[in-house]
Amino acid sequence: METEKNSRMLELFFRVLRGETISVKAVAAEYGVSTKSIGRDIGKIQEFLAEHRDLMQQAELVYSYKDKAYHLNCEEFLKNKELFALVKVMLGSRCLPKEDVLRLISKLKRFTTTQDREKFDKLVRKEIYHYHEVKTDCNSLIDTLWKLIQVIDEKRPITITYYKMNREAVKRKIKPVSLMFSEYYFYLAAFIEGIDKDKHFQNPQDNSPTIYRIDRIQNYKTLDRHFAQRYTDRFQEGEMRKRIQFMYGGELQTIRFEYTGPSLESVLDRLPTAKVLQVTEKGWIVEAEVFGTGIQMWVRSQGDYIKIINT
Repeated sequence: METEKNSRMLELFFRVLRGETISVKAVAAEYGVSTKSIGRDIGKIQEFLAEHRDLMQQAELVYSYKDKAYHLNCEEFLKNKELFALVKVMLGSRCLPKEDVLRLISKLKRFTTTQDREKFDKLVRKEIYHYHEVKTDCNSLIDTLWKLIQVIDEKRPITITYYKMNREAVKRKIKPVSLMFSEYYFYLAAFIEGIDKDKHFQNPQDNSPTIYRIDRIQNYKTLDRHFAQRYTDRFQEGEMRKRIQFMYGGELQTIRFEYTGPSLESVLDRLPTAKVLQVTEKGWIVEAEVFGTGIQMWVRSQGDYIKIINT
């Protein structure tokens, strides 16, 4: 009898952790016991949560007079608005296969209450229906990302076969230093090992990392050694993130231009290092530090709104 009571109490505990609401009357009928027995179970769970508030993130099992049931009030639970914001970012990026998105959303929902899940399902159903993932060459992007995170953390070089934009396949031995995301794709920043820069680089003096789109990496293999700390010393991820917005290789450069478009804010958001040097009759003189050649395509996309002063 004691074992059955403990098992029932444990089941109730896990049910409230999953976000279920507990009606004493309904649960008593379900387990074939008195409402007093379920009341004692709930009391024990409340005592446990009170004694371990530091571990359970201020969790409380509270009674709702509106629902006539108990539910877990926990800081770790996501509110609908928080969960929906996360899902909107996930769907907007379009970087993951639809099956992965559905699986991740299903897991995230476990951190909400049962009532909130029903409301959330209605909000997200239309979003999922219109979801279109980007086309990539990678069958298991999440697995690949996690493996690359590990080799970066362990400072291990890898060999890869990489397909360029023109579908030419090249083999490289690289030292990965950072993962980044930009406009639908994940990218890997890495230093190439054992390459003739005079032969393969337009600028042999360029000491910046090379940028690889991760879904184009094929047949990678982790090497059983570590690379020297000096590579990471040469690379400051936070600084690079502010300067590389277009995921194209090349040197660090300073660009100065006059912007006469309708939204200066869009320029400052696009180029985190941008600063306004002067306000003109037509617009603004802006200067920014940027990494790589992608800035040139962005400037052309702005048409007559941007006039280059110097670089």
